[in-house]
Amino acid sequence: MVAQETLPDRTPADEPVAASGDAAGSGGPGAAADAPAQAAARGRAARLRAFLRTSGRAGWPRTLLVAAAGLIMYLAFPPADLWPLAPAGVALFTLALRGLSARTAAWLGFVGGAAFFLPVLTGIAAIGPDAWIILSLVQALYFIPLGAGVALVTRLRGWPVWTAALWVAEELLRGNVPFGGFPWARLAFSQTATPLTPYASLGGAPLVTFLTALLGGLLAYAVVTVLAHRDGPFKPAAAPVALALAAGAAVVGGGLAVPTPAEGRPVTVAVVQGNVPRLGLDFLGQRKAVLNNHVRQTHNLARQVREGKVARPELVVWPENASDLDPYAEPEAYTAIDAAVRDIGVPVLVGALVDTPDGEHVENRGIVWDPRSGPGDYYVKRHPVPFGEYLPFRGVLTKLITRFERIPRDFARGTRSGVMRLGPVTIGDVICFEVAYDREVRDVAAGRLLVVQTNNATYGKTSLPPQQIAMSRLRAVEHGRTILVAATSGISAIVAPDGKMIDQSGEFTPDIQVASVPARTERTMADRVGARPEWALALLAVGAAGFAVRTTRRKNEGK
Repeated sequence: MVAQETLPDRTPADEPVAASGDAAGSGGPGAAADAPAQAAARGRAARLRAFLRTSGRAGWPRTLLVAAAGLIMYLAFPPADLWPLAPAGVALFTLALRGLSARTAAWLGFVGGAAFFLPVLTGIAAIGPDAWIILSLVQALYFIPLGAGVALVTRLRGWPVWTAALWVAEELLRGNVPFGGFPWARLAFSQTATPLTPYASLGGAPLVTFLTALLGGLLAYAVVTVLAHRDGPFKPAAAPVALALAAGAAVVGGGLAVPTPAEGRPVTVAVVQGNVPRLGLDFLGQRKAVLNNHVRQTHNLARQVREGKVARPELVVWPENASDLDPYAEPEAYTAIDAAVRDIGVPVLVGALVDTPDGEHVENRGIVWDPRSGPGDYYVKRHPVPFGEYLPFRGVLTKLITRFERIPRDFARGTRSGVMRLGPVTIGDVICFEVAYDREVRDVAAGRLLVVQTNNATYGKTSLPPQQIAMSRLRAVEHGRTILVAATSGISAIVAPDGKMIDQSGEFTPDIQVASVPARTERTMADRVGARPEWALALLAVGAAGFAVRTTRRKNEGK
C-alpha cells in the first residue's frame, strides 16, 4: 500500500519555485500601504494550494469538483456535442485528484465516473432504470484505478503525459473485460468533428483519446503553476505556462494539418430505413410489420429509379433486424425479400435473424441477397451483446430476474470478419455496437466501403443513436472509408471518408438515402499500426504508475 504523501507548501519539483512574497514586495515606497492587500492575496493563494494538495480525506470541495468533471465530460458527447468540454473535464478531474493519496483518489475516481456514466448512458433506461444504473456504476468502477493512477503519476515530472496515457489504459481495460468489454463513451468518441479527429487516421481512437486527455493535463498543469505563484512574482511561472499552452496549441494545430483524403472510385449506394410499428421493446413481436416496412421502402426506391427521380444504386443496405423472420425457414419472408430485391435489380445487404441448424441458438446475420441467385454470402455478428443477445450465468439469472425470460435463446457468435462482395465492391460489415470496438472495425477495413447495420428502435429518442453515429464518423476517418449506417428506425447515415455527413435520416420515419460515394482502397497509418499505439500507451501508463509508487515508497522510508 502506498503511504499517504503530504505535499510541501512550495511548488513540486516539476514546477518553478516562486520567490517569497516578502522578498518580492519589500523596499518600495508603498510597501507598508500594500501589506494588507498582499497578505490577503497570499492567504487566498495558500487556501487554493491547500485545496489542490491536501492528502488524506477528500473533503466536499474535491468531491464536488470531481463530480463536476464527470458532468462536464458528459456534455462533450452527443447530443450536446460540446467537444471542448472533454479536455476541460479531464483537467478538473486531474486537479481534484492531484495531491491525494492513491486510496482517496480511487474513491473520488469512482465518484467522477458515476457522474459521467449515469448521464451519458441514460439511453439504457429504455430497457429499465435498474439496467441503466447498474451498467453505469459498473462502468464507473473502471475509474477507480484511473483515479488512483492519476494521484500517483501527478507526483512525477511531465505528469500531463502520464495522466493522458492512463486514460488510454482505462479504456483498453474497459473495452475488453469482462465479457468482451463495453467501450462506449470513450474520450475519442467526443471528438468526431473536431481538430483532433484527423489523428484517428494515424493512431486510431486510442491516439485521439490520448491527445484529448493530454490537452486536459496541459490545462491542469497551467492552472497548478499559476496558482502556485499567486502570492509572488508571476515571472517564474510564465515560461512553463506558456510552454504548456504552446504544446496544447501544437496538438490542435497538428490535427488540422493531418490530411484526410476522400477521393475514390464513385459508387452509387442506397440505404433503406423502413421504420418500426412503434417505439420500444415490443416492436420485436411485430416482426412481419418491420419486414414489410423495409420491403415497401425498397419497392418505393425501385419506383423512384424508374421514374428518374433518383439515380439507380449499385448496391442497397438494409439494417439489422430488418427481418426477424428467418428467410431460410419462412417462405413468406423469403418471397417478400426476394421480390423487393428483384424489383430494385441490384444486390441488397439484408439484416436478418436466422435459426442455427440445431435450433438452440440464433444468428444475427447480414446476408448478401442477389436479384438473380437469392441469398448468398453472409456475416454473423461476432460480438453479441451480453445480457441482451446472450445471457451469461443463465441458470442463475433467469431465476432472479424475470425480464431475462425475454432472451429465450442465446445468439451464436460469428467466427469470421464481415468482408464480403456486394455488387461492384467489397464491403466490410459490422453490426450494431460492434462499431465501438477497434478490432472488429479494423478487421473489415479491407473493404472499399464500411457498413454498420444497426437496430436502435429500443433506444430511440435517447442519446445512444447520435452517439453511435459519432462513432461511425470517427471510424470513417480512422480507416479512410465511406461508412453506410443503416438503422431500422434511425439514425441512418452516409458518412464520407473524411468524417463529413453526406446524408442523415431522422428517427422513427421511413427514409431512403441515395448518394454517389468514394470507394477507396488506400490503407491509413492507423490500419498499418493496428493496436500497437494503444498497448504502448497503456504500458507507458502502468510503468509511470509503478515508478511513482516506488518513488513515493522510497521517500517515505527515508523520513
